[in-house]
Amino acid sequence: MLAFAIIYFVWGSTFLAIRVGVHEVPPFLLASMRFFVAGLLLFGWLRLKGTPSPSLREWISASFLAVCIFVVDYGLLFWAEQRVPSGIAAVMMATIPVFMALSEIGILRTQQLTFRLALALLIGIGGVSVLVSRSLSLSLGEVPIDRAGAIALVVASMSWSIASALTRKLPLPASKAMSSGAQMLAGGILLALTAAILGEFRGFHIQAVSRGAWFALAYLIVAGSIVGFTAYVWLIHHESPTKVGTYAYVNPVVAVIIGYFLGGEVVGPRTVLGTLLVLVSVIVITTTRAKQPAVAPVAEPLQELLEQ
Repeated sequence: MLAFAIIYFVWGSTFLAIRVGVHEVPPFLLASMRFFVAGLLLFGWLRLKGTPSPSLREWISASFLAVCIFVVDYGLLFWAEQRVPSGIAAVMMATIPVFMALSEIGILRTQQLTFRLALALLIGIGGVSVLVSRSLSLSLGEVPIDRAGAIALVVASMSWSIASALTRKLPLPASKAMSSGAQMLAGGILLALTAAILGEFRGFHIQAVSRGAWFALAYLIVAGSIVGFTAYVWLIHHESPTKVGTYAYVNPVVAVIIGYFLGGEVVGPRTVLGTLLVLVSVIVITTTRAKQPAVAPVAEPLQELLEQ
C-alpha cells in the first residue's frame, strides 16, 4: 500500500516540477541531471552498505531498460511538457496501462483480455481521446493540445509499457533498490549523450537557472526518482504490471489539481470529462483479477526495501 501510494501521489506531483524545469533547462539535459544524480546517489549508498554491484549481464539488461524507460519515455515526456500543460501530459500518459495490458497478454502471457478489462481500457482510451480532440476543444472554447507533444507522449507510454513487461524477463540485480539505481545511472548517462547529440549543451548557461528550477530538479531527484522509481521497481516484481500501471490513471488527477492550484493551468470541461473517464477506468482495472503467472515472481519483503 505504501509503494502504491508513492507512485500514485508523488509521481503525480512531479509533472508540474518537470514543467517548471524545462522552461529553463533543455529537456533531455534536465532529465539527464535528474536521473544521473539520483542513480549515482542510490548506487553509491548501496555499495557502501555492501550491496553487490550488478554483473556485466545485469548492466546490459539495465542499460537496455534505461533506453526504453529514461531516454525514450522520460526524454519524450520532458520534451512534450514544453508544449503540453503538466496536467494534460499526465492524463495523456494514461495510455500506459493499455499497452501494459497488451504486453502482459503478448509477452508475459499472465493476462487475458476479458470483457471487463477491455471495457476498462476502452474507457481510459476514451478519456485520452476527449483530451486530444481538436473539434471538441474548439467547441468548448479551449486551446487544442499540441499534436507533436501528444504523439510524443503516446510513444513514451508504449516504450515504458514494453520495458515494464521485459523487467520480469531480463536478468537484473536481486536487490530492487540496486536494480533501480543501476537503471537510473545508465539512463542518466544515455540521456546526457542524447542531449549532446541534440545540441542541448550549446547556449545553455547553468548560472542563469533560477532557484525555483533548482528546487524542482531536487524534488524530481529525491522524491520522484530515488523514492518513486524504487517503489515502482519493487511493485513491478510483486504485482501484475497492468495493476501497477494504474498509477497512470491516478497521476493525472493529482497532476491536474496541482497544476491548477500551483501552476495556474486552466481546467475546463474537456479536462474534467477526460479525467472522470480515467477515474472510472482505474476503478475497473484495479478490481480486475489478473491470471496468475506460471512461475511466481521472486518474493522480497517490503521491510527489506524500507530498511535499505
